[in-house]
Amino acid sequence: QVQLVESGGDLVQAGDSLRLSCTASERTFVNYGMGWFRQAPGKKREFVASINWNGAVTYYAQSYKGRFTIFRDNAKNTLYLQMNTLKPEDTAVYTCAAARSIDIYSDSSDIQSWGQGTQVTVSS
Repeated sequence: QVQLVESGGDLVQAGDSLRLSCTASERTFVNYGMGWFRQAPGKKREFVASINWNGAVTYYAQSYKGRFTIFRDNAKNTLYLQMNTLKPEDTAVYTCAAARSIDIYSDSSDIQSWGQGTQVTVSS
């Protein structure tokens, strides 16, 4: 299984932007559809966005369309999540995930590998 390591989480103020990164341990990164999930305190983990193997197709949960952007750099084995206009309710642990297929996805049913997560805290 591919190993995933997130970075970029931080304490920011409402309205700020933040970019999360997720680096994979192997060059077969290109073989995986990738995505981001988040889990807020006291809540279930929820899907945020996913991207297909070459970055040509993306899919977002409705709540994040227009504010979050997922993209990847296969040459660097890295997945990104650009988050703009952050709100206190965006406070959560953000986790990247690799799917068994090369395609986009909208839930965790096809996930084969998870990162350890990175904390994002947005103050008001």
